[in-house]
Amino acid sequence: MSVLEDLAATIASRKGADPESSWTAKLFAKGPDKCAEKFGEEAVEAIVAAAKDDRGNLVYEAADVLYHLIVMLEARDVKLSEVLDELARRQGTSGIAEKASRG
Repeated sequence: MSVLEDLAATIASRKGADPESSWTAKLFAKGPDKCAEKFGEEAVEAIVAAAKDDRGNLVYEAADVLYHLIVMLEARDVKLSEVLDELARRQGTSGIAEKASRG
């Protein structure tokens, strides 16, 4: 298993847990909309770090983005494996060709 797959399994295990037991459980208790909002906040923080050329903070914020992305996906019952499968499907396809195939 990869680090992301391990993280996804841990996040999934927190769904329905006591919100006082973990940050992840607390996010889930606030609902999918709050999980999406938190992902957006973390993405903006990563963008700011990138724009400021703050490498150390970008690494830190990128980790937060990945974590909150997986929480958001799980809150909507989308598994990381589904996203990884979609990336695998696209592998070897030009981004231009892939976008064109969507219409």
